[in-house]
Amino acid sequence: MIIKVFEYTGSFAEDKDAAKELREECLIPTLNNSSDEVILDFQEVQSSTQSFIHALISKILQEQGEAILSRIRYINCADKIKGLIIMVTNYSLE
Repeated sequence: MIIKVFEYTGSFAEDKDAAKELREECLIPTLNNSSDEVILDFQEVQSSTQSFIHALISKILQEQGEAILSRIRYINCADKIKGLIIMVTNYSLE
């Protein structure tokens, strides 16, 4: 499954409610009900807040652990977004 983040957020991903919607309606059902990989496509998203990334992935990482990382991919990420994903991933798994 490919999720185009821009369609939910526009060019600045800051809305925690949009992140929660993506997580609850797309990420979690796909990860729980199939062996499919989820691809989060950040094309056209220029920046994000840490709170958006946290709301998007932290709960999943905390509940399912490091093994879930092999089923979530991030593509077309700006450098700032990559840094936020790495930071949130690291502290969510500690």
